[in-house]
Amino acid sequence: MQSTSTSLETIDRPFITWQRIIDWAQEHYRCRTFNKDERIPARPGLLYLVQKGSVRLVGSAQVSATGKLSKSTDEAPEEAFLGFVGAGQPFELVAQSPFTLQAYAHADQTHVVWMYWHDLDNWPHFRREIMDAFRYQHQRKLLWLSTLGQRRTIDRLLGFLTLLIEEFGLPYVSEAEPDVVRGYRLPWALTHAQIGSAIGSTRVTVTRLMGKLRSKGLINTEDDNLICLPANPESAKAKNQNKQTEEPME
Repeated sequence: MQSTSTSLETIDRPFITWQRIIDWAQEHYRCRTFNKDERIPARPGLLYLVQKGSVRLVGSAQVSATGKLSKSTDEAPEEAFLGFVGAGQPFELVAQSPFTLQAYAHADQTHVVWMYWHDLDNWPHFRREIMDAFRYQHQRKLLWLSTLGQRRTIDRLLGFLTLLIEEFGLPYVSEAEPDVVRGYRLPWALTHAQIGSAIGSTRVTVTRLMGKLRSKGLINTEDDNLICLPANPESAKAKNQNKQTEEPME
């Protein structure tokens, strides 16, 4: 379900253009490979490109004991998961006190290239692609805000997972029927705590509601607990009910 019209990797451009950017980044020491969960030392004013892997964006605000924003450095910031940036996509961090944004590698061997905005003058066509990608990200964030405006937590949860899988999901098939797409799944693991921070809930609540969504056949989990949206929710519901029936009682 991953969009082929917005990923910079899949936009129709001469291969030599992208290769020149990579060569330029290596020549100017503007690239680095990060391990999973390693913080990317990004700073405002620079443009970052994810060449390979995935980047997790996290926001935090200094919150006082009374629940109000505080500029005190003694207060522990509350972090919120803000989404992924996939391979071939750009990102930029902004700074506005008391809010801070940080970036982490969400997969091993995540390769990131960075440059100043004026460096794009060397590749005018690529600059247009970058701006198109940022416009697409802005549209997705508006959908995210609409989802977070849902009153019921379970609706926010399902809407959030749907948006993520629509953007980054990959098809999965069964060994018995390799030509039949059973649904789409996230290519990376996402913890219930991270989901909770994204939708304004708790890890315990997310775990409980994930169980409800599975029992209704609206989601399921595949290899390594990767979250999936089944192509046929009714079939997934029946499969889940059969699995529960076969499991021994504790």
